[in-house]
Amino acid sequence: MKPSSKTYYPTIGIECHVQLNTKTKLFSAVPNDPTETAPNSLISPVVMGMPGALPVLNEKAVELAARIAFTLDTKPQSFSKFDRKHYFYPDLPKGYQITQYDEPIIKGGLVEISVNGETKKVRINRVHIEEDAGKTIHPKGASYSLVDLNRAGVPLVEIVSEPDMHSKEEARAFAYELYLLMRYSGVSEADLYLGNMRFDVNVSLSSDPSELGTRSETKNLNSFRSVEKAVEYEIKRQSGILDRGEKVVQETRGWDEARLKTVSERSKEDAHDYRYFPDPDLPPLELSEAYISKVKAQLGILPKDVRRELGKLELDSSAVETIVSEVLTGQFMVELVGEVSADVAKRIANWLATDVQYLITSGELKWGEVKLDKTNFTKLAEATLSGKLNSSAAKTILVEMIKTKENPMKIAESKQLLQMSDESEIEKIVDEVIKTNPDALADLKSGKLQALGFLTGEVMRLSKGRADPKVAKNLISKRVT
Repeated sequence: MKPSSKTYYPTIGIECHVQLNTKTKLFSAVPNDPTETAPNSLISPVVMGMPGALPVLNEKAVELAARIAFTLDTKPQSFSKFDRKHYFYPDLPKGYQITQYDEPIIKGGLVEISVNGETKKVRINRVHIEEDAGKTIHPKGASYSLVDLNRAGVPLVEIVSEPDMHSKEEARAFAYELYLLMRYSGVSEADLYLGNMRFDVNVSLSSDPSELGTRSETKNLNSFRSVEKAVEYEIKRQSGILDRGEKVVQETRGWDEARLKTVSERSKEDAHDYRYFPDPDLPPLELSEAYISKVKAQLGILPKDVRRELGKLELDSSAVETIVSEVLTGQFMVELVGEVSADVAKRIANWLATDVQYLITSGELKWGEVKLDKTNFTKLAEATLSGKLNSSAAKTILVEMIKTKENPMKIAESKQLLQMSDESEIEKIVDEVIKTNPDALADLKSGKLQALGFLTGEVMRLSKGRADPKVAKNLISKRVT
């Protein structure tokens, strides 16, 4: 596509579908585990909408949905209700979806994002509870499609933003922050690969920043990269249409990951096309103030809490976000910061963001296998800061410690990694190094300072890294005077 010859202002809104972390489906006792079983084995008369089969609301799903309100800096509605949304598709056996239309469980809210060092608040329009549809499968090379209804009836929430974003970077940041909020709050596993979270991205362009253009909706994006690339493509596509003097068509589009482009699927339906009406089999949902307060009290550490505590350590921003990106490390550091000195906490945070993260990225470990023991990490950091261990030895111990949960000082003793504290021991090694390297000593006496580095390195080599390099340098320097 050619770059646009005019200036257009993009406006972006995102709808995010989140699978709730419940044991059973939204309106039936069927297990909520659609990825681990044979197709069409997790169904029931309720899921299929058989005559006489009545839905019963999953209490846990309501609790998790209510919890989301507090992650969005708001509170759940005391009154909400369920409606039927009618449409006909092979993966929707009932011919309608039970959802919430005009009275959702959450109205309003905020998500704070950061892009290029600038903070921005994206408003939330609404969050509603609904059941998922099934899945249509298109076998490669086949002239037919298959339907798997295991996912039908799985509890979802749909989080709908206001059109407050205006760049691909803001769209990606919003999607990522929602992901973190769902993970930290325990609402969802939020596994994008498995489809636990899916994003629908609405993009419109206008030559007047005070007006909205005609939007397209790209559905079922399951990665932050796809969200960013879909926005980028739609801005270019719609710019081209407007440059030609044509009108953008309001439509639903799909995402072609291989070609990194959106493709037209169907014209966008309006609300009246779905013939919404209150579900006659489900009473309105009423939450007492006592229940709402109980849900709020159960809310744990959130990403903002981690960033606040790590902000006290003056860490690099990339290290902070690396720690925040994993719930286990985020929770671990929040608990640790209040219990140890800033120097100890900072050293531990840097290990988590670099050395431990490297083990995860390289595939040597998974986060669930990392033993995050506050006592062990504190002992290792204190020993390093006091000079009992050098940084290289500490990293060696760190790897074994997080795999075994063994006391770091025992590891240090068994591997003979503790620094030599006795100056007389180091002096013996210095004498041996000077004896075997007289030319280097002569160079040092003649003013060639690089010889000091060489001789110190030899001391470290013979001591297997246990000698204190500062003590070694001082002892070598004394031989010159």
